[in-house]
Parts: sequence; structure tokens; C-alpha cells
Amino acid sequence: MTSKVNYHADQLAALGHPVRLAILRFIVQGGEHGSAAGEIQSHVELPASTLSHHLKRLLDAEMLISRQEGTFHFYAADYESLRGLTNYLWQDCCKRGGKGSP
Repeated sequence: MTSKVNYHADQLAALGHPVRLAILRFIVQGGEHGSAAGEIQSHVELPASTLSHHLKRLLDAEMLISRQEGTFHFYAADYESLRGLTNYLWQDCCKRGGKGSP
């Protein structure tokens, strides 16, 4: 398999957990500024350590970008990476690398 296939398979695996999908959805809906870890935790109702595990998995799959402001951690969607994943699915998988309809 190519590294491109492996890369996107890892991204899809990260999204394959209902909690991580809910986290990503919440963060995307929060816009480009991102969401504070506390806001995310309140939304998904998880202990901080469990949330941290899921956020790390999404960060490792390059689905999120994080930043720190003082003692607060913010997470935003990595829109370029998400766009790359959806483009891969449409162009390489569904259209076999072509430009036509699936």
C-alpha cells in the first residue's frame, strides 16, 4: 500500500469512534478560532483524561490543530487536512483518480 493510503486510513480510523466523531463535529461547528478543552469536555461529558486520549488521537491523525493561551488549550479543525481526506475519498476512491461522477 502507498503511504497516501496508509495516511488516510489512519485518519478514517481516528474518525471511526463515535466519541471522536462527536468531538470533531463540535470543534468544526465552533469555527476557525476553535474550542477550549473545557467546552469540549462539557459537550461530550467525558472525564478529562478520556477526552485527552481522544483529542490526542485526532491530533496524531492531523485532524485537529491545538494552541495554548495561558492555561487554556484550544482545538481547531485542520481544515486543509480534512479537505485532503475528502478530496482523496472523492478523487482517488470514488472516481478512481478521474474527474467523472462516481
